[in-house]
Amino acid sequence: QVQLVESGGGLVQAGGSLRLSCAASTRTFGIYSMGWFRQAPGKERESVARISWSGLTHYADSVKGRFTISRDNAKNTVFLQMNSLKPEDTAVYYCAARSGGGSSSPSEYNYWGQGTQVTVSS
Repeated sequence: QVQLVESGGGLVQAGGSLRLSCAASTRTFGIYSMGWFRQAPGKERESVARISWSGLTHYADSVKGRFTISRDNAKNTVFLQMNSLKPEDTAVYYCAARSGGGSSSPSEYNYWGQGTQVTVSS
């Protein structure tokens, strides 16, 4: 069982930045691929960024060039640096873990955090 705890969400003005963190409670963090997802009210959960166990990254087109995903295996933590935030980035952000390679499909992730709210004001 892997527990994930997100932090770093909040209220920010358009153009601002936030850094989300997701701490995992597992000794084998390095074997998991990690993903950041978000869900806005009335919308489906969507993939934002993912990083494989080997460090390969992938981004949704809507955040490419503005968001950066990274991981620190020594600290069992994955990060999402969000720059140039837009009001349409407003959502609850979730981190998720899966064994094996990266995926953009929420259904392929085994473990989820509780989510952290990100609100971007115009």
